[in-house]
Amino acid sequence: MATTLPMFPLNAVLFPGVSVPLTVFEDRYRALVHHLLRVEPEERYFGSVGIREGYEVGEHGAQSLFKIGCRVKMTDVESNPDGTFSLVAVGMERISLERLDVTGAYPVGHVVERPEAPSHVDDEVVELAQATFVAYRTLLAAYREDPYPFPLPQDPAYLSWTLAAVAPLPLHERQALLEAEDAGARLAMVTQLLRTELRAMNVIPSLPATEVARTRWSPN
Repeated sequence: MATTLPMFPLNAVLFPGVSVPLTVFEDRYRALVHHLLRVEPEERYFGSVGIREGYEVGEHGAQSLFKIGCRVKMTDVESNPDGTFSLVAVGMERISLERLDVTGAYPVGHVVERPEAPSHVDDEVVELAQATFVAYRTLLAAYREDPYPFPLPQDPAYLSWTLAAVAPLPLHERQALLEAEDAGARLAMVTQLLRTELRAMNVIPSLPATEVARTRWSPN
C-alpha cells in the first residue's frame, strides 16, 4: 500500500547506499528540512525522484518526474547564516512515486516500496564490470581526478550501485540503471555503457564522451 513521504525532486538520480551532498535554499525545501529537524534523527527520511522535464527551482518547477526514485535519509545537516542548509543524505531502498501533492509547505509523495529482485551474479560479470571501470578510470586520469579513488566493492549489489553513481552518464542512462531489476542486469548495463564511453574517448581523447552532455550538480 502507498505511504506518504516528503519529496525532493532533483535534476539528478540518487542510488541506494550512496551518499550525496545537497544545498537547500528554496523555501519549499527549506520547509522540508525544518520538518525533518522536528522528528527524531532515525526518522529523517524523504523521497527523491529525478526530474524528467523542468527544473528544481522556480515558480513552475518540475513539469514531469520519473516514477522510480529512492527513499533517502538525511544523515548530517548544517544551518547556514543566510537560512539555507547544507546536508548529506544517503540513498536507501527504491520507491515508486504514485502521486505528488504540492499543495502544502513542501511536496509530499504517495509512494510504494520498489524492492530489488534477489539474484545470483556470476563472478565473471563482477570481474568484467570492475575491469571495465578500472580501464575507464585509467584513461580518465589523464584529464581529471579519479571519480572513485577507493577499492571497488566486491559485493555485486553494492558494486552495481557504486558504478552507477560514479560513472559520468547522462540522466536518462542513470535512471535506467536505477530501474534495472537486479544487480546482475545493472552490472551488465553499466559495463556496456562504460565500454561505449571508452570507445568514444579513444576516438576523441580530449575529454570523456559524456562531458558535453552533462550538467553540473544543480542545487535546488
